[in-house]
Amino acid sequence: MPLSEQEQRLLDEMERHLMHNDADVVTASRDGRTLSYRNIVYGTVLVLVGLGGLIAGVAGRGAIGLVIVGVVGFVLMLGGVILAVTPTRAVSPRPVQTSAPSTPRKSASFMDRMNDRWDRRQEDR
Repeated sequence: MPLSEQEQRLLDEMERHLMHNDADVVTASRDGRTLSYRNIVYGTVLVLVGLGGLIAGVAGRGAIGLVIVGVVGFVLMLGGVILAVTPTRAVSPRPVQTSAPSTPRKSASFMDRMNDRWDRRQEDR
């Protein structure tokens, strides 16, 4: 459903306000580094396995082998957290083939860009 003229003006005003006041948040560069979904999943698995080892080590009484299992479990948990939160270098995105010539993105409003994305998705189906 298209926006009314007043809603469109309000949305454009909000976008300009956001870009003006929170420009550091909007344009924050992470130096080409981003979190990897795969590393988050592997890190979570390591944390869960480590938690199991830590609980097994704490639950055991007196056996030195179970203390070692608890320490190894803690190290696995720590490694999993570090793996999950460490950003990786982002790979360059594959070029997207479009039927229309590309236009400068800076001059297009937020809604224009969203409409273009919607149209491209509808064409792909």
